[in-house]
Amino acid sequence: MSGGRVTTERHEQGEETLTTTDALQDERTRVLALQRLGVLDSSPEERFDRVTRLAQRLFGVPTVSITLVDADRQWRKAFVGLDGPVAQREGAFCDVTIRADRTLVVEDAAQDATFADNPFVVGDPHLRFYAGHPIAAPGGELVGTLCVIDTRPRRFDDADRSLLRDLALWVQGELQHDVELDRAGAVQRGLLPRRAPELEGYRVAARCLPARGVGGDFYDWTTTADGAGFVVADVMGKGMPAAIVAASARAALRPALRSPSLAAGVETADDLLAPDLEEVGSFVTAWCATVERDSGRLAYVDAGHGLASVLRPDGGIHRLEADGLPLGVAPGTARVVHHVTLDPGDRLVVVSDGLVDLLADLGVPGGNPRLLDPDVPLPVPDGPALARAAREVRQAGDAAATLDVLVGLAEGRYVGDDLTVLVVERVAA
Repeated sequence: MSGGRVTTERHEQGEETLTTTDALQDERTRVLALQRLGVLDSSPEERFDRVTRLAQRLFGVPTVSITLVDADRQWRKAFVGLDGPVAQREGAFCDVTIRADRTLVVEDAAQDATFADNPFVVGDPHLRFYAGHPIAAPGGELVGTLCVIDTRPRRFDDADRSLLRDLALWVQGELQHDVELDRAGAVQRGLLPRRAPELEGYRVAARCLPARGVGGDFYDWTTTADGAGFVVADVMGKGMPAAIVAASARAALRPALRSPSLAAGVETADDLLAPDLEEVGSFVTAWCATVERDSGRLAYVDAGHGLASVLRPDGGIHRLEADGLPLGVAPGTARVVHHVTLDPGDRLVVVSDGLVDLLADLGVPGGNPRLLDPDVPLPVPDGPALARAAREVRQAGDAAATLDVLVGLAEGRYVGDDLTVLVVERVAA
């Protein structure tokens, strides 16, 4: 459906009149589609700014805008040659463009009977030339334009129209890709456990921060006959491809947590995933464990993950052994089960390499184990803050507080990789 078009009704005499109800419904649908894009009043983004700069060079015009037409205003996602992002909708050439549902070219507005008295022609920016192509939302509703503008008349031939259309479709693809990522992200978040397992004597907390809306990291847990099972996994790569593999990995690994043999369960998952991983040229690092509720005995298999530690109440840090290959690297490899006991007051902390990468970006070598040791000097600009975070991790009163400190390191910083943290605390008696 074209949200910019107004429906018409033909009478016996052959005259066409506007069907007001349909027009209003079309407009409501169009504005709702625009709002669902989630870009109105958002910060500038280089991927859109790049298009406007390119269009300015290609067409040799002073002004280019990616304009979104809201209910009563125009808002520019990216622009060059204009004073600001907001303008009135009434009389706007971009509004005419989406209503026409086609490329609109006005070579000399002052000589055009339709536009000669337009407020954008007689007033700021004193427009004489305009060419714009509609931009559609995923449902086909016309929500804006890519337009090029000049204060003097210009010729605009078929080749120019084709180029403008291609650039507009580039912008449209970027906007629609964001919507697809948002939807995929919602689906992926829905696959994560919603509530911590009911495990008497334990507190569990976890969080996953994908780098691109969707990602290849995930955590999972399930109850078992005598306790609970946990997984933290990381698919090589980011974005949609990694998210698709992650969904398969989650489905393959969950049965391993309830298998009579944890090692055999992980080996089966490896065999199941191997063909797909080979096809896409990827692999999965995974940390899988089960804990016996009453004894605190933890059995785990580390498949190339290597980022799990136990924090002791006395300040000690026990980094758990990691000696296995990632899933998909060598299917058929026998997996080794390691054991450690969680005593009352202990906290198991498992992270993905997104945290290590974040610390490396901050200049901290060694990643997670180094962060957890507040006595190690950190000769980097963020050293004092990181040392404070390390102390807060050690002093955190429970699993949720530990999680908040670790995830809080990413706040206000660029995180180039998916970041996941799982904390399992055995409550002190």
